[in-house]
Amino acid sequence: MPARRFFVRDAHRAGEVVAIYGSDAHKIVNVLRLRDGDVIEVVDSHGSIFAATLESKAGELQARLGEPRSAPSPRVVIDVAQGIPKGQKMDFVVEKLGELRVRALIPLRSERTIVADVGSAKLERWRRLAHSAAQQSGRTDLLAVTEPLPFAQLCLQFPEYDAVIFPWELAEPQPLREALPAIVADATRILVVVGPEGGFSHAEAESAKAAGAHLVSLGSRILRTETAALAAVAILGYELRL
Repeated sequence: MPARRFFVRDAHRAGEVVAIYGSDAHKIVNVLRLRDGDVIEVVDSHGSIFAATLESKAGELQARLGEPRSAPSPRVVIDVAQGIPKGQKMDFVVEKLGELRVRALIPLRSERTIVADVGSAKLERWRRLAHSAAQQSGRTDLLAVTEPLPFAQLCLQFPEYDAVIFPWELAEPQPLREALPAIVADATRILVVVGPEGGFSHAEAESAKAAGAHLVSLGSRILRTETAALAAVAILGYELRL
């Protein structure tokens, strides 16, 4: 029921009534043309999935929750740190990573990042896009879009992952299909780090390697920043059978 799946904040229990607002309410009433008594799926912040019955009260759209079921925990989680690109390229990245079931997207500030600041309005937009991507693709959680992080601070988080994959155009040109099995063997938490339009500097690549990252090549062609993360995650998904 992906087209009828909607997300609400916080944890909930069977029998509770939750309010549905904004674009979700518009979609239910004006696009899907559902009415009181029709059933939708509601997913709360803890990943519980409810069959919920629509009901209106005082002009407000509500849903009464049935018995929950839990989505299976993913065998492997993938986070992506994406160098913040110019313009609306990040919109595309958010949408596609949301469809590819990446757990979290970390907007990354690095040496060659051109975008000086990411305001709250832009973050909110990216989170709305992640919300739409989850509904469209039928996933049972939302891609988490975090606050932007400086490169040096991201490197400090590398030990939290079993494998950190660092695509770099100057990495040893070993085919990824040969390098990847050893890198991700038994890994359950993986981080992919992608640079901005100008890529990573030599100093950043060396810092990442010293912090435990695996510098890898995505092939002989230099991919655009908005393409690199998608390619890496798709290849990971194939290798890990996700």
